[in-house]
Amino acid sequence: MENQLAKSTEERTFQYQDSLPSLPVPSLEESLKKYLESVKPFANKEEYKRTKEIVQKFQDGIGRKLHQKLLERAKGKRNWLEEWWLNFAYLDVRLPSQLNVNFAGPAPYIEHCWPPKEGTQLERGSISLWHNLNYWQLLRKEKVPVDKSGNSPLDMNQFRMLFSTCRIPGITRDSITSYFRTESEGHSPTHIAVLCRGRVFVFDVIHEGCLITPPEIYRQLTYIHKKCHSEPDGPGIAALTSEERTQWAKAREYLISLDPENLTILEKIQSSLLVYTIEDSSPHVTPEDYSQVTTMTLTGDPTVRWGDKSYNLISFSNGVFGCSCDHAPFDAMAMVNISHYVDEKIFENEGRWKGSEKVRDLSLPEELVFTVDDKILNDINQAKAQYLKQASDLQVVVYAFTSFGKKLTKKKMLHPDTFIQLGLQLAYYRFYGRPGSCYETAMTRYFYHGRTETMRTCTVEALGWCRSMQDPSTGFTEVRLDF
Repeated sequence: MENQLAKSTEERTFQYQDSLPSLPVPSLEESLKKYLESVKPFANKEEYKRTKEIVQKFQDGIGRKLHQKLLERAKGKRNWLEEWWLNFAYLDVRLPSQLNVNFAGPAPYIEHCWPPKEGTQLERGSISLWHNLNYWQLLRKEKVPVDKSGNSPLDMNQFRMLFSTCRIPGITRDSITSYFRTESEGHSPTHIAVLCRGRVFVFDVIHEGCLITPPEIYRQLTYIHKKCHSEPDGPGIAALTSEERTQWAKAREYLISLDPENLTILEKIQSSLLVYTIEDSSPHVTPEDYSQVTTMTLTGDPTVRWGDKSYNLISFSNGVFGCSCDHAPFDAMAMVNISHYVDEKIFENEGRWKGSEKVRDLSLPEELVFTVDDKILNDINQAKAQYLKQASDLQVVVYAFTSFGKKLTKKKMLHPDTFIQLGLQLAYYRFYGRPGSCYETAMTRYFYHGRTETMRTCTVEALGWCRSMQDPSTGFTEVRLDF
């Protein structure tokens, strides 16, 4: 990825989308064979025999009919799974998204240019935002390099959902609205939303046809920060996005019924490039221990996170950063890509802005003030209460392993992922005395609108290796496969 981001390319980000192959339908026989392989480490002989009988009956009966229906569906869709997966895995889920579905994590800047330091929040925030906005412009111009595996282009559709994208709650099913357009496609929103102490502001990032600079962003953020820290807190409408989905949908409908202007405000937040969060807390973090900052990124103040937004960029009081993202529109690798880009740029510039300090005459940020009543305020309080209760039941531990890295495993002819997966299995086996049921994500971006599939990494061979590791009499070249 480092090389792909560093080199210029004539290729356009989305140019291969129409030529990507359709997602294939795996054969019924191969799928059932893999299912049995994944069952074997967990079943005794009698259980496995019974499972094989059930699988054979399915293969000879209803399985054939269902497989035929799947083949028929695939004839009319370039990705037969896309709609089902999006709805079942994300949009139909009624659990609160923020803690149960969204993914979040800290930025790595603390390891070089930006260790925790009070008083740096707004200055660093202006630089981080500027690099993020440059990436947005690269996407608009289709200059973000196409991800490839070897010479094969991968699907880039998820990158369209990084900016100006938001989930909308529904009574039984949510929906996703994306306002992003490439330059060749037409107009795309140019404002960001800033959440601070329960209040919401927006400002445009394009002035006189070009991107505003870090000193100009700093001026906007300073205005918002001073206003929020010298005046009463806002109602914290954003907390409603952390509520159970149907509850939030009903509250949203009621909020719109109070005043049509509330819908206009909601749409400004939904269409914003991203939500920028100004947090008052200062999480502890070191290059060896990311536990607290990861916890606070995932479970922080719900009044300053728009849980439905595809990208919440979070800044803490001590100049530490993280992000929280709705998982429905894209997977983590899209966020890893932009985070890596920003990290590289911050490092290249030693964490500073080296351009002009001039600040043009920009319009001040606009505050978005919702019309609320006692019912909405009560809904907000209930949302915060359930969120904090759930958050209190979550423990996150993130320590960095620094003894060695992937270079050593590769030197020993071990794939880094194989090494980690076997390590997970061995730790589980030592602790519980049985194999661990493990789900690892596999990529399907070779295909049109491909996202992820599942690998079952607990195999008969992995279990045999774990048993051998626990048996002092086993030689270096032996693995016990007595199943």
